[in-house]
Parts: sequence; C-alpha cells; structure tokens
Amino acid sequence: MAQVTMYTKTYCPYSKRARELMRSKGVAFEDIDVTEDEGRFAEMVERSGGETVPQVFIGGRLVGGADDLNALDARGELDVLLGREDGASPSPA
Repeated sequence: MAQVTMYTKTYCPYSKRARELMRSKGVAFEDIDVTEDEGRFAEMVERSGGETVPQVFIGGRLVGGADDLNALDARGELDVLLGREDGASPSPA
C-alpha cells in the first residue's frame, strides 16, 4: 500500500471528507494538522504549491484536495494509486 500524507485543518469540511474517504477504504495515513502550526503550513505550501487544505500526497506524489480524491475514486483510479493491484477496495468486515 502506498504511503498517504494529508495536510489538514481541524475545522475544514474538505479535510474531513478526505479523511473519511481514506478511512472508508481502510487506508492508514499521516494526518498533518496545520491549523495552528505555521511551520507545518509553510512545509505544506513548499511541497504542494497550494495554500488550501487538504493537500494529499500518495506515494510522495501530490494528488490534490478532497475533490480531486473523490474524482480519482469515481474513476477507479484511487485504488490503483494506493497500490491495490486489482483496483478494488477491501470488502467490508
């Protein structure tokens, strides 16, 4: 499974959507909260070039924000980026 890193803010509904999508897929991710952390916010801007959250990286590659994640998922491409060979989400328990 590819490493997932998300820069988020606690109060942001788009950050919440991105976290919920990853959790629904059973994906572990590093959640970097930039709400009140200027240093981490600056790191996010330098890495992504963007100042909005979330900024999501899969396998070290910037994939964008919540809308971008949802679009990738709708096209069936998110599972492939996550490293699922067959492109399928795990079955619910």
